[in-house]
Amino acid sequence: MIVYFTGTGNSRYIAEYMAECLEEDTFDAAKQIKTRKSVSLHSEKPWVFVAPTYGWQLPHLFLQFLKKSTFTGEKKAYFVMTCGSDIGNAGEGIERLCQSKRWEYQGVLPVLMPENYIALFQAPGEEKAEEIIRTAEKTAAEGAAFITGDQPFPRREVTPMDRMKSTSVNRFFYKHIIKAEPFHVTEHCIGCGKCQQKCMLNNITIQDGKPVWGTLCTHCMACINSCPEKAIQYGIRTKKKRRYYCKEYRKNL
Repeated sequence: MIVYFTGTGNSRYIAEYMAECLEEDTFDAAKQIKTRKSVSLHSEKPWVFVAPTYGWQLPHLFLQFLKKSTFTGEKKAYFVMTCGSDIGNAGEGIERLCQSKRWEYQGVLPVLMPENYIALFQAPGEEKAEEIIRTAEKTAAEGAAFITGDQPFPRREVTPMDRMKSTSVNRFFYKHIIKAEPFHVTEHCIGCGKCQQKCMLNNITIQDGKPVWGTLCTHCMACINSCPEKAIQYGIRTKKKRRYYCKEYRKNL
């Protein structure tokens, strides 16, 4: 089974692509997290977990989901992390997770996808995004071949900079960068409520026809990137920035 966590669709795309390669089922962890209910899953084939990279680690919200959920059957666990640049030393934390869950860690595969963290960075243009996705499909197919062959993903060389990104920089990121307060809407908001529907933490409420953000946020960028009117801004950082939301894989077949 392929369990994925996604905000703007990159990890969903790769999960569904690999599911086609492996003839596997997929499970959307973000939708389950939104319900605030526990989950118990079973698989007779290796587990494949697909998630984006937040601060050079697994997203803390997804990590909590994995720790609290029950997974029975197969013990082998493969991890695939989508990213806009690199995953740092995310594998070290994932190994610790596998030890706590008594899984057989089979490695982590980085898959470069279009940048979606527009609170800090620029999203690529449509043509460039398509080029990046085509290359990512090849990486995902190679990863699927390792799984089919019952082989772990190749070990990656980890640099001191990778270690720093996934430790001190990650802590700084969650303490000082991930905040909901800067989110707001412009006069272009039509009150459609799509941002509320997309928020996996139920942090957005509609008041007087407009979205209002609470204090919970994981910076998945689902609200700002899925807004049909581009009416959501993050402070002044996102003004005039391109939005990015990955198309569904099955619609591209």
